[in-house]
Amino acid sequence: MSQSLDKVPATVVTGFLGAGKTTLLRHLMQHAGGRRIAIIVNEFGALGVDGETLKDCGIPGCEAENIVELANGCLCCTVADDFIPTLQTLLDRPNPPEHILIETSGLALPKPLIKAFNWPAIRSRVTVDGVVTVVDGPAVAEGRFADDPEAVAAQRAADPSLDHDNPLAEVYEDQLNAADIVVLNKADLLDTAALERLRSEIGARLPRAVKVVPAREGALEPAMLLGLEAAAEDDLAARPSHHDAEDGAHEHDDFDSFVVVLPEYDSADALLARLPEVAAAHDVLRIKGFVRLKGKPMRLAVQGVGRRFRSHFDRAWTDDREGHLVVIGQAGMDQAAIARAILG
Repeated sequence: MSQSLDKVPATVVTGFLGAGKTTLLRHLMQHAGGRRIAIIVNEFGALGVDGETLKDCGIPGCEAENIVELANGCLCCTVADDFIPTLQTLLDRPNPPEHILIETSGLALPKPLIKAFNWPAIRSRVTVDGVVTVVDGPAVAEGRFADDPEAVAAQRAADPSLDHDNPLAEVYEDQLNAADIVVLNKADLLDTAALERLRSEIGARLPRAVKVVPAREGALEPAMLLGLEAAAEDDLAARPSHHDAEDGAHEHDDFDSFVVVLPEYDSADALLARLPEVAAAHDVLRIKGFVRLKGKPMRLAVQGVGRRFRSHFDRAWTDDREGHLVVIGQAGMDQAAIARAILG
């Protein structure tokens, strides 16, 4: 029996914006089999959406006290101030969780977070059971994170002073490199040939042998994702990062987010029709949030990545907060123009 079995196992769920991390967590909670599971959700932006999606969602274990939300930052940058104290509070409960799920922001580098499990305050109490990296199959199939080495080399040759690093590609690659299992999500939106090509391409990019498992709506058996006993905090060298030379320090100046407060709508049809066009016109990475509709007690949850959007009524409003959308994009996006376009 490994030493890690004496500790509370924690699973880090990482993956790019809109890959389906929250949906995967919800499926895990639905099939938890009575296990006491706590969830730490991190958001990039001042207003949390993923945590709100999970809290009191009607699934046993999704009670608000089991969902801890850390917003307005990235866990990998706020380990000492936010993450370690949060973990200690969970572990110090009279009935501590039997498993902890940690959903990173879509912009997080997983390796600094894994390193945090070596902090003396928690090392003897908790272990990284595994890192689950969720990949948006259709987005990667479109080449959204694929670098063109020849084009980059040509640009650098033309102007060696330019820095042509792709921050999006680096985040994506760091998340793959940290994985103990890769979930190729939204596989139902790909044909068989595209799915097999992606599995092969992702496998070739991984630094070690890791399973690449296709999924629809993150619906995988918990036994596939939990109980991996990876003890990832003891296996850091096998998880290379673009930022290893920086000793974990990095900036998120490449990305920004803001909130658009929405009015109450008679119908959301026009708004939902506009959002894909706004995302395409302004190169927005992610839009997510909740819409209030007149005469309807249920809130309309909206999630979009690129031009692909979906919406559904998830639960009743529990407060008087206005409807809002969180917009995430690369630094320098025209926030005022995007807000105007969303509001129509």
